[in-house]
Amino acid sequence: MQFTHQPSRRAFLSIGGAAALSASLAACAPANKGSSATTQAPAGSGAAKQEGTIKAAISYELGTNGYDPMSTSAALTVAANWHTMEGLTEIEPASRETYAALAKELPSGDGKTVDVALRDGATFHDGSKVTADDVVFSFSRVMDPANASLYASFIPFIEKVEKKDDQTVTFTLAHPTSVLADRLAVVKIVPKAAVEKDAKAFDANPIGSGPWKMTDNGATSKKISFERFDAYNGPRKARAKLMEWQIIPDASTRTNAIQSKSVQAIDSVPYLSIKQLQSSAQVESVQGFGLLFAMFNNDKGNPFSDVRNRQAFLYAIDMDKVIATGLLGQAEAATSFLPSNHPEYKKAKVVYSKDVDKAKQLFGQTGLKKFRMLCTDHDWVQKVTPIIQESLKAAGLQVEFEQKKSSDVYNTIDGKPDAFDVVIAPGDPSVFGNDPDLLMRWWYAGDTWTDKRMHWKGTESWKKVQDLLAKGLNNTDKAAQKTTWGETFDVLSENVPLYPLFHRKTPTAWDASSLVDFKPISLTGLSFVNVASTK
Repeated sequence: MQFTHQPSRRAFLSIGGAAALSASLAACAPANKGSSATTQAPAGSGAAKQEGTIKAAISYELGTNGYDPMSTSAALTVAANWHTMEGLTEIEPASRETYAALAKELPSGDGKTVDVALRDGATFHDGSKVTADDVVFSFSRVMDPANASLYASFIPFIEKVEKKDDQTVTFTLAHPTSVLADRLAVVKIVPKAAVEKDAKAFDANPIGSGPWKMTDNGATSKKISFERFDAYNGPRKARAKLMEWQIIPDASTRTNAIQSKSVQAIDSVPYLSIKQLQSSAQVESVQGFGLLFAMFNNDKGNPFSDVRNRQAFLYAIDMDKVIATGLLGQAEAATSFLPSNHPEYKKAKVVYSKDVDKAKQLFGQTGLKKFRMLCTDHDWVQKVTPIIQESLKAAGLQVEFEQKKSSDVYNTIDGKPDAFDVVIAPGDPSVFGNDPDLLMRWWYAGDTWTDKRMHWKGTESWKKVQDLLAKGLNNTDKAAQKTTWGETFDVLSENVPLYPLFHRKTPTAWDASSLVDFKPISLTGLSFVNVASTK
């Protein structure tokens, strides 16, 4: 996927509410590139136990939706699905390697018709066999406009998915594409019979074919529990018997849990707690795509439909102070849509840094003196929004500031052009992939963001971006594709309907003496793919 501690389906990717690819993720730089290690420790000093238990604490609460991979984009449920669900292909969260999961081998998108054979003997957690009918059903429900799946925008080049035989499906593509193998990972294969029998039950207690089987969905216990799926015969077997994730949104409680060793790993380490944890755990911050963005109301009746106000807003912010003071340096100011360590990075035509005089000049031209700023309440977002507000006041603006839970932010603004002027929120669609096209499509292609939220759809800049996205996706020449993506970054930097303020590092803490082969990730959440425990 994009990208609060109660993210709704729409808000994630935020987890922005929710990107890979031949430009392949296998060819992308590893997620650890640009990471900042703060401690060093042995990777599992004891022997891994086949009957061991992995215990973790995760910062995100369950959203209002469930686990159905057609609809969920909440940080917690997406992370859980990494372990319980499979696509035909999967992208490993730490290495960003794309590998064949339910597919026997990685497919090529060089032609307009592609056959994909299923892994022999694959079964779902309920014991039923994974068949071509399940694959066709899983893609059809995502692609059906009536279901309004956020994931449909990631696979616009797929025209049809048909059963060839019980173990093979045929994809008909609108055009050859270099990202097919990576994009197939966004659609998780679900058992047709179970979903059709009771979709609500499936949403609450998902049935997948992955290495872990969920035994407690956390709805009442505040703890998600998993057990190893012994019938799993794929390439990423569970290396422990049990796994438990405590849902602990409170940062101090989560920090105490890793210090007391009641858990072996926590996500979202508070920046102020990094040094504190160094004596009892390994801590590492990994630079990734995850960002804080400013989304503007581009509706014709709103002052931010004038690009000068959008640009002035960005010029007004003292981003060096935001990062140094609010995030203790754990982020990189945006110089493009992508962070500088991304393999497809290109510096954008317009780079916004503090220029109060220019901001005042632009605001003076439009006459804007007052606006509403709605922000999410993530703990780290709360550290930076007051500084952003101070910068805007210094540029002569009166800011009506309001802070809400992420789900409430999107419930407030969705389809309501009079409800806001600017939204400040986090996003991270890189949980679904890492190629620029997917990352951009999360915000700039589908109606959820372009129409219902930023009210940008139909403008000249929107049309230009759609043309460039289509051109880049249709191109199988990697050099030409990268050039087109760079042109798209330039257009976005000039028009900024929604734009990154910074790309942040993701800090994770873990007990390196009891977790074997654990790797911190740059994504929202935790991954225990290929991880064992000594306990």
